[in-house]
Amino acid sequence: MTTQLQAQFSRVRDEVGKAVVGQDAAVSGLIVTLLAGGHVLLEGVPGVAKTLLVRALSHALSLDTTRVQFTPDLMPGDITGSLVYDAKQGEFEFRSGPVFTNILLADEINRTPPKTQSALLEAMEERQVSVDGVSRPLPVPFLVAATMNPVEYEGTYTLPEAQLDRFLMKLTLGLPARDAEIEVLNRHAAGFSPRDLRAAGVTPVLGAAELASAQEAVRAVGVAPDVLAYMVDLARATRESPSVKIGVSPRGSTALLSASKAWAWLTGFDRITPDHVQAMALPVLRHRLQLRPEAELEGVGADGILQSVLQQVRVPI
Repeated sequence: MTTQLQAQFSRVRDEVGKAVVGQDAAVSGLIVTLLAGGHVLLEGVPGVAKTLLVRALSHALSLDTTRVQFTPDLMPGDITGSLVYDAKQGEFEFRSGPVFTNILLADEINRTPPKTQSALLEAMEERQVSVDGVSRPLPVPFLVAATMNPVEYEGTYTLPEAQLDRFLMKLTLGLPARDAEIEVLNRHAAGFSPRDLRAAGVTPVLGAAELASAQEAVRAVGVAPDVLAYMVDLARATRESPSVKIGVSPRGSTALLSASKAWAWLTGFDRITPDHVQAMALPVLRHRLQLRPEAELEGVGADGILQSVLQQVRVPI
């Protein structure tokens, strides 16, 4: 059963590839995030298929998805839902917001004020929404895929550290290679429309039930004590870096464990190896580092610090 599920997730990659070209690492990262039951932050300049990637994946997995364009005037109730007075019944009733879905695409999440950003905190952590003292569970599975533009800062709001820490991964989508970009144009010349995934040949492969079975299998992936200690040593090394003001917290270590389990399972392993940890370190930890101002002025980035940590920390044999 496990081998069959792993093969089906390989098919999911192939289906997403029918719509998205040149973003294989991001596709794998999104699948790992789903398997680990986390949330993902997608960063990239406009036009690198961030939205299309999420839509194609949700279509291949037969999951409901809702897109919300985050703007400065967006209110918390616009996301979670609110109480509305029903004149016929003479009472207030709850009308659910777009957060009640399987995959919430929070487009340009940093364009809305912190008050509205914080409306997602309970949904992301507790998988529920509380309105007027009543908690309402969200559908299962539930994933927030938030997008950010790294080059546009006017009219944006920095995400609070507490919210950044709740994203399992931060995936960076770069510009495609020349051959990949030529393939994109070839597909559009042949009539491809990103608004019609069915016409592009993207077909559902799995459903929520199969995803739940895969998530259960991921949780059963084993890990040796020395590999657990390796993850802790990596987190502690970030806290000791002279370029870092705030390093990886214990929540970051547990996120690295969850992602490493999912990557190990997806690649056919029943135990985590140091290679799995190293493969997940950058996407899982890069957004959890708060750099010192002088390091940022010198052009030091989170990825460079993490790569240095990976080279310095002893790898278990």
